[in-house]
Amino acid sequence: MVVVKVNPEIPAFNIIDTEKSTVRLGEGSKDTGQLHADAIARAIAALRRCQEVAKACKVEKIQAVATSAVREALNGRSFIRAVEAELGLKINVISGPEEARRIYLGVLSGIELNNNPHVIVDIGGGSTELILGDGQDPRSLSSTKVGAVRLTEEFITTDPVSTREFEKLRAYVKGMLEWPVEELRSHLSPGEVPTLIGTSGTIESILKLHACEVMGACPTSLRGHVLTLGDLKDLIHKLRKFTYEERCKMPGMTERRAEIILAGAVVLAEVMSLLALDSITTCERALREGIVVDWMMKQGLIEDRLRYQGSVRERSVINLAHQYHVDLSTAERIAKFAVTLFDQTQGSLHPWDAEERQLLWAAAILHNCGHYISHSAHHKHSYYLIRHGGLLGYTDAEVEIIANLARYHRKGPPKKKHENYQNLVNKTQRQMVDQLSAILKLAVALDRRQIGAIQSLYCDIDPANTVILHLQASQAGDDCALELWSLEMKKACFEAEFGVHLVAQLADQTPNPDLQLV
Repeated sequence: MVVVKVNPEIPAFNIIDTEKSTVRLGEGSKDTGQLHADAIARAIAALRRCQEVAKACKVEKIQAVATSAVREALNGRSFIRAVEAELGLKINVISGPEEARRIYLGVLSGIELNNNPHVIVDIGGGSTELILGDGQDPRSLSSTKVGAVRLTEEFITTDPVSTREFEKLRAYVKGMLEWPVEELRSHLSPGEVPTLIGTSGTIESILKLHACEVMGACPTSLRGHVLTLGDLKDLIHKLRKFTYEERCKMPGMTERRAEIILAGAVVLAEVMSLLALDSITTCERALREGIVVDWMMKQGLIEDRLRYQGSVRERSVINLAHQYHVDLSTAERIAKFAVTLFDQTQGSLHPWDAEERQLLWAAAILHNCGHYISHSAHHKHSYYLIRHGGLLGYTDAEVEIIANLARYHRKGPPKKKHENYQNLVNKTQRQMVDQLSAILKLAVALDRRQIGAIQSLYCDIDPANTVILHLQASQAGDDCALELWSLEMKKACFEAEFGVHLVAQLADQTPNPDLQLV
């Protein structure tokens, strides 16, 4: 389950709590076609815990759905009625394509597809969903009855898995996936090569096993981690040779996952092979979040998918700013100053491009969020709030850069001894933080009184490496003395970083109401 707080103004939602139990609702139903009594008891106990969490969070609305195990079971309806009778909880059973559609919505709430084709694969216990989309309406949705639990029950009896069982499993999975993959490929234009994204527990576990192995320690987040088909095949080879007990001892493995991980890995490998895609990354959002998005759409809080997907990164930043009570009018003004300075010094003082510009914008919007904790050393608080705020659409490295930029929007420049600065993984990232934080310092200084005293700015760089900052006041007669003083105090980092001399000049002419920041 996931508990969210919806902000209808953005529109977006914050995840405020989660709960998970590995129930295996379809376990033991292969022979009878019915949900087993023990599985039903586990499910009702798990749902009761979810209700208690929801009640503690004072939720106003509960949306519950059931997928393949319930929709295929002969006693599925009886289970739904039993849950409602015992818990008062209404569960909606959704079809395979509808499950795929909501997974797509969940991914759209967490990743920008930028109108580029993406294949989303979700391997569940009873089925695997394949989705093709580019941020607009999905081009292809399918649900195939090859899930990690189902396949394990039907094909694996030996420990370690025998060659005969493994080959039979792989042949069956390939045969089941050939048609849905071919149908998906038919919706690709000639020459289009999609990006592959995996969601939910099985794929996250596979990537985690690989990450633990290559990194020597299990990461706290899989954001940005890439698994190649070659590495996946190596992992499968290891899993099929290991006994269950040996799989349980692998870093990042849980006992329940160790039972079914091989079957899930085989499904993923066949998907990648049939699609001829060599790598996969993961998205933390999937069906649960898609249920939230679907509910928001039905309530009229989201006009359409396109508006919602328009910019995952920007919406996530604004959402986090709301969460920490950031004064958005001030933050947006400083962000405009920052990106204007960035644009007007690009190529002459720094080499950074559109991606770095967006990171600077995000840091400018969030630089003061540390006030939510305390005014004292708020720049340090900003770092931790941003770093652990759950920004969507960014890799871990990008979040680290944004947090560091906010950390150094005031006080001294970055120092090697600072732990947060050490978290930057390479020299390029450190140089980026050094230079962009110096730009952010100037932007903050330009709004010292937080009243919008400066209307516009223009940078002029002369051959003697003097940067002349031409400023236009918003109000006639305002000498902007505090802003000019603040610039003088904060320009040292900028001058040292870029090897220039900065001079600020306030224009004498009457402000032009039509003159706006670039």
